[in-house]
Amino acid sequence: MAEDDLAPVSAADLPSLDRLLGMPDFQAALADYGRTQVTAALRADLDACRGEALAGNLSRETLAPEAFAARVTRTLAARNRATLRPVFNLTGTVLHTNLGRALLPEAAVDAVMQALTSPANLEFDLATGGRGDRDDLIAPLLCELTGGEAATVVNNNAAAVLLMLATLAKRREVVVSRGELVEIGGAFRIPDIMTHAGAKLVEIGTTNRTHAADYRNAIGEKTALLMKVHCSNYEVTGFTKSVDVSEVAAIAKPHGIPVAVDLGSGTLTPLERWGLPHETTVQETIAAGADLVTFSGDKLLGGPQAGMIVGRKDLIAKIKKHPLKRALRVGKLTLAALEPVLRLYRDPEHLPERLTTLRLLTRTRAEMAAQAERLAPVLAQSLGEAYTVTAAPMVSQIGSGALPVEQLPSYGLAIAPAGGGKRGSGRALAKLEAALRGLPYPVIGRISDQTLWLDLRCLEASDEACLTLQFAELRA
Repeated sequence: MAEDDLAPVSAADLPSLDRLLGMPDFQAALADYGRTQVTAALRADLDACRGEALAGNLSRETLAPEAFAARVTRTLAARNRATLRPVFNLTGTVLHTNLGRALLPEAAVDAVMQALTSPANLEFDLATGGRGDRDDLIAPLLCELTGGEAATVVNNNAAAVLLMLATLAKRREVVVSRGELVEIGGAFRIPDIMTHAGAKLVEIGTTNRTHAADYRNAIGEKTALLMKVHCSNYEVTGFTKSVDVSEVAAIAKPHGIPVAVDLGSGTLTPLERWGLPHETTVQETIAAGADLVTFSGDKLLGGPQAGMIVGRKDLIAKIKKHPLKRALRVGKLTLAALEPVLRLYRDPEHLPERLTTLRLLTRTRAEMAAQAERLAPVLAQSLGEAYTVTAAPMVSQIGSGALPVEQLPSYGLAIAPAGGGKRGSGRALAKLEAALRGLPYPVIGRISDQTLWLDLRCLEASDEACLTLQFAELRA
């Protein structure tokens, strides 16, 4: 490089904006981002260069057309990058709330693509030619799979609980065990939902023990519902007592009081048939005597974010007439994704291979161990001598409040600073964790016990090559 190229230049040496835009170096950027964006970015870069020149800090090589084009292209690429981006979920939590929970199966993706690009009978009755009800698109399937008489769908389970309470219990009392007054992520608290729905909470029992007599003694003239709530992200153990749905239903029936159950995760099939822990299904809850059950679409059900309410036909009809129903209803994309997911449950024999969530939950440790053995040397080569990378057994979890204390045997990559000492290891791991998050396709792991863990449970075989490319990016 010539010495003159590094010598400081004056502001008068800056090329004009129009001259730069007309050069071949800018034609690709103009084609990709358009003249308006490129002009604004180039003008900002010229202003920055002018400031550096006045300070005597600008070198002549900075003024080369290709240098301007490279800087402008980098700026525009960063500015136009989507904020909602795909990431590798290597946290060990399958239904990770912060990473979007359930991944949709291929059938749902195809249905959403069709709904995006074609008109559809969202609220049009093809049989009569008149206006239809969007709930009719999935209500028959929900009733078939759950045993409910009727069903409706809103945008999430919190909305389902709010709508149910606002419809059936406004200015009336709802009886709930103290051991079930849950708070889940995002500060969703049952007492707060009661307040905003206009219902009065009647707490019964104690934190660890609630008896049938507590329900009986709480019933009064203003009682609207007896309600049970799934303990979604904790478990009370030890000296405990709770009353099951069938017993609560037997208490409520003579008084004509409905029993509502916020089931949360909402699985539609017994998970133990695939070696997973048992989680109460919606069908079991309806069969036990619940008049209404609310549950999520994007947890164990494995579909899009949605909140379902199934149960008695007369109660669902009241709920559908409430003004909040329109405010909380789902759009065509949610319904398009939900229907094919529900149809998969008609064929439980093929569910593990077709429903993404169940496929990830039932992966074998041997399969993940083989992946780890392939990926460990690739990552070790990228990281160099600063870190050690080991294929190691670990445990993952279902997540999103489903079976909160259950763990799944897993396998992945354990990364630790070389040398084995604890001094400075936290900073080194934080630096690496940030670098992984900063990759073009971010890699999200977790730090624990002076180790960065990359759990491979959620890494499908089709994504392994892409992850390998991301590891190679670390060298840069």
